[in-house]
Amino acid sequence: MSEQARRWAVVALAVLFVAGGCDGGAEPQAAPNSSATSTTLTLPPVAPTATPTSSATPSRDPGAAGPARFRVDASLQSVRRLAGRIGPRETTSHAYARAAGWVERRFDATGYDVMRQRLSVPAGVSWGVPVDAGRTWNVIAQPADFDPFRPYRLVGAHLDTVPQAPGAEDNASGVAVLLELARLAAGRRTGLPVVFVAFAAEEPRGDGDALHHFGSRAYVARMPVEERRNLTAMVSLDRVGVGRVVPVCTGGAGPASVQAALLTTAQRTGVAALGCDNTSSDHWSFELAGMPAARVGSTPYASYHSAADLPGVVRPAQLRRVGALMWDWLRS
Repeated sequence: MSEQARRWAVVALAVLFVAGGCDGGAEPQAAPNSSATSTTLTLPPVAPTATPTSSATPSRDPGAAGPARFRVDASLQSVRRLAGRIGPRETTSHAYARAAGWVERRFDATGYDVMRQRLSVPAGVSWGVPVDAGRTWNVIAQPADFDPFRPYRLVGAHLDTVPQAPGAEDNASGVAVLLELARLAAGRRTGLPVVFVAFAAEEPRGDGDALHHFGSRAYVARMPVEERRNLTAMVSLDRVGVGRVVPVCTGGAGPASVQAALLTTAQRTGVAALGCDNTSSDHWSFELAGMPAARVGSTPYASYHSAADLPGVVRPAQLRRVGALMWDWLRS
């Protein structure tokens, strides 16, 4: 069997598993379409401000951290913290501020340089619920020795939810995997340096791209030229805790290199994965700006954007698949 045939064998197997469960990565309600790609986000020129960090930076000697192991139990604890104890995290709410502060402390404890990137969001309607205008922020974790003049990767997950949902799958699952990958990458050698971002305001406040993905669009709008040029791959972890197959999606506006690399990694690690098309997560902001990006996740589930999106929805086996895929890719 040729290399190309072997590469897509896992996709064929994945199709049998899902039996149509991944409908091209689309959301249960109409997602933003590519017709709004010319929309720009006007934001004040607010520079990221560093949050307090420990004066002692943990050692980054790859041999000092012990064997690499993605901890599913730790990820499930993060899901329970965000969706169980904190609950719905509309991006301008006190609950979102609590969640963001907790994520900041987790990044800081692992030795990253942690920053808040503030932005404003308009009033609107989020999944049928009126929401007020307000301020929010992305949480950015960079390696202490990060050099934007050298190639690097970025992994993100949105921290906010629609107002009525505690958001276990959407998207405490993605944030949980993000935090565990950040822990692993902090003390071990990865193929390239990795920046981790918990994005604000991914959830819609109306129809179309202009009222969606505020956090990632703000991040992209403020990226210096050298950071754009040296970003080799961006992955958005969004709804990664249900199903038996890992969807790997692209919006089709930028290079498909990240999707191809992740599917190749899935084949190598024995993770069932499925290629799909999707524009309804934070990868889309990067694609529209011409940067290589992909979304991991998007399997439909019954409690989507509802009060029933509780920690019990998230399946440990799927977190393990996503964690194995992502960690193997980051090390490559």
